[in-house]
Amino acid sequence: MPGPPGAAVSLEGVIAAMAAQREHVGGRVHADLADHVPSYRAVPRELLSEIWHRHFQRALVVVREGTVPVPEDFGEADVARDRVARGVPLGDGLHAFRRALGAIRDLFLAEATRRGLEPALIADRTTRLWEFADVASLRIAAVHRQAEAACALSDARRRAHYLRGLLHGTLSAAGIHSGAAVYGLDPSRPYRAVRAVPSGDGSPEALRRSLESGSRGDGRGALLTVLDGAVAGVVGARPATGDLELTAGLGPPTDLAATHRSFRAAGRMLEAARAYGLRGVYDLGDLSWRVAVVAERELAELLVDRYLRPLEAEGDFGALVEESVRAYLTTGRRIREVARVAHVHVNTVRYRLRRFEELTGTDLDAPDTAVELSWALAARELGSALVRAEPSR
Repeated sequence: MPGPPGAAVSLEGVIAAMAAQREHVGGRVHADLADHVPSYRAVPRELLSEIWHRHFQRALVVVREGTVPVPEDFGEADVARDRVARGVPLGDGLHAFRRALGAIRDLFLAEATRRGLEPALIADRTTRLWEFADVASLRIAAVHRQAEAACALSDARRRAHYLRGLLHGTLSAAGIHSGAAVYGLDPSRPYRAVRAVPSGDGSPEALRRSLESGSRGDGRGALLTVLDGAVAGVVGARPATGDLELTAGLGPPTDLAATHRSFRAAGRMLEAARAYGLRGVYDLGDLSWRVAVVAERELAELLVDRYLRPLEAEGDFGALVEESVRAYLTTGRRIREVARVAHVHVNTVRYRLRRFEELTGTDLDAPDTAVELSWALAARELGSALVRAEPSR
């Protein structure tokens, strides 16, 4: 709505008067933002002045031409990246922009009214300025979210790079300490490496977020990432898992420089816990010698051959003998308890135990037999796939 020639002259006078007050109004806007949008106090004044000038000039074009630019004409990516880097939330950015455009609109209305601009032209340009604010706000929101996503991806990559070096022992002392400062780790305190996988339908990334969130209450926090399909990182203490569906291995406490050793142990704990079909978080204190059953597969096969294979030739009776031997060990060698649970006479249990000794040529009261037999029975629990597999490298 350009209006008649006289109106065009008056409109240019309004625009000139607005331009003359740009710095003064900008100063008021900056002071207003400092008072009402605290996150903007982190943005240098010269940057605020630059973006204010950009918005002001665009608004003057809208007033002069009566048309609103398309979203693609707003090159706000640089501003969005800067605001994201400074921790300015999107809501604050939009609020600041609306305040700036509100000040420009008020300036237009004041100068247009003072100079007697036609009411219809005033209404039209005011409407266009509101449309400009709407279009620009949508564009600002879009590029801000893109900048947030890019920043999050970049941070995730940096985090993964640091943790990979920390967990594999390839970082220098300076690299360890500089990364600790960035990610809030305390180099003077011990941390435990953890490796975890979801046991339900959840994704590793969702599990990472849950574990990291649940580890913040111990004062040392946690730093986790997703490496090779599993959650990996360091925690200040055993994670509180609540209702999380996961299987995790936890290494021993170490200083950050020795995290790679704790990480290797965490991997062994995870491998063992998964082999036994366990759910939850496990360390060496939980799994004890059972970790070695998984790791030492050749030895497991040897002990199964020595203590359990001779029973297989006895068919169903051999299975009963194995059942009684297992119960004998788990009940602390209490024969009457074994008989009670199995609903048989104690002499039946004694006979089965004696027959085991005859078939295997061993003595159930010998300490070595108890250890080796327990190992063989644990290997049998894991299935033939484990005891016949190639040893891990």
